[in-house]
Amino acid sequence: MKPERRVIHTRTGLALVADAYGDPAARPVVLAHGGGQTRHAWGGAAVALAKRGWHALALDLRGHGESEWSPNGEYEFDVFAADLADVAAALGRPPALVGASLGGIAAMIAQGESPRGVCSAVVLVDVTPRMEPSGVERIRGFMTEHLEHGFATLDEAAEAVAAYQPQRVRQRNLAGLEKNLRRGADGRWRWHWDPRFMRRESRLPPELTFPRLEAAAQNLRVPTLLVRGRMSELVSESAAQEFLALVPHARYVDVSGAGHMVAGDRNDVFSDAVIAFLAELTPELREVG
Repeated sequence: MKPERRVIHTRTGLALVADAYGDPAARPVVLAHGGGQTRHAWGGAAVALAKRGWHALALDLRGHGESEWSPNGEYEFDVFAADLADVAAALGRPPALVGASLGGIAAMIAQGESPRGVCSAVVLVDVTPRMEPSGVERIRGFMTEHLEHGFATLDEAAEAVAAYQPQRVRQRNLAGLEKNLRRGADGRWRWHWDPRFMRRESRLPPELTFPRLEAAAQNLRVPTLLVRGRMSELVSESAAQEFLALVPHARYVDVSGAGHMVAGDRNDVFSDAVIAFLAELTPELREVG
């Protein structure tokens, strides 16, 4: 299934690029990737959703992929959340939001801190209010390790990914990896995102992150699904259970053989779980009472 390239402008005029699959008149679902990824990280999930009757949009977050970079280097959680709210408004009806890692945090804030809400359902992929500090540091270390000099070849980039994700079978075809990289004037390959995303100084202080996200999670009044990778370095089983206590109506799927990048590790299981969850919702996707 060939996607339609779509450009959506935020309230500040920043252009965000998405691949749209399926009937534009169908119920919308927006897939927001993790930090340092692009819309291509979703694999066949968007296609699978479109085949089941959804209008699926795999989005490049600001500063990532083909979306515009912030002119002022604004990459705070609040800004990503505002962008998702703008995308939802542009679709004309509240979409289901599927967010992985950074995209999940943005979805949690956008929906949980909005008086009226912005979406009809939330799927959080390996992210909860409480995250393991060691996992956060490992992810950050991988993202910053080749920030300046990049990679001489695609094979070198593939080796770095394989070392970081030993549980995943290394692909011989590097076309998918190439979509997440950009080639500079010096001929070297670098990740397809604004380096300022990892250099930003204005982050939520660690001591404020959990209370804020805890409050946002408690305010999720729409159908909610948490999908965790059983081998996750970021979300422990205890953190998942803590989230379920905060959001009693939430569903939970624990994907074996998957780490933090659930959709990439087990795309088939991930897609089936999300499709099954969304299929149970009424056409109106009514809020949980």
